[in-house]
Amino acid sequence: MNLTKNFTLNELTQSETALRKGINNVPTQDVISALQTLAVNVLQPVREHYGKGVKVTSGYRSPEVNGSVGSKTSDHCKGQAADIEIPGLPNLELAQYIKDTLQFTQLILEFYTPGVTDSGWVHVSYDPANLKCQVLTAVKQDGKTVYLPGLVA
Repeated sequence: MNLTKNFTLNELTQSETALRKGINNVPTQDVISALQTLAVNVLQPVREHYGKGVKVTSGYRSPEVNGSVGSKTSDHCKGQAADIEIPGLPNLELAQYIKDTLQFTQLILEFYTPGVTDSGWVHVSYDPANLKCQVLTAVKQDGKTVYLPGLVA
C-alpha cells in the first residue's frame, strides 16, 4: 500500500526486532492514517527536496515491539514517528533542513559524530495536534543517553 508517491506502508512498518522475536507489528487503521500524515508532511517533502531515497530505519513499532527495545512509550507506537537518514548525507544537514523548513512535533539528531557522514540518525515525529517543533540532540554521557536542546554537533 502506498502512503505517498515514494513511501509504502511496508517500509514504515518493517521491524527486524518484530521478525526476530516473532512479535506482531501490524498497525491499526488509525496508525496507518498517522503514518500517512507523517509521510505526507515530512518524509515526502524531504525526499522531494533532496531527490534521493530516504531510508526509514524505524517507523511504526507496536507497543510490544517498542517495549522490547527498551522504551515504554513512543510516538513510534502511534505511527507518528520515524527514524530516517539519507545515505551519503550528513544527518546534521538532514536535521537542519527539517528544522528550518518543515513543521513537526519533535526532531532529534541522534548520536551524530561530526565528520562521520553516516553516523547516527534523525528521529522526527508529526502530530498535527501538537506541532511544537521541539529540537534536541541525543548524545551519550557517562554511558547514559542525554538530550541536549537544539542541534549540537
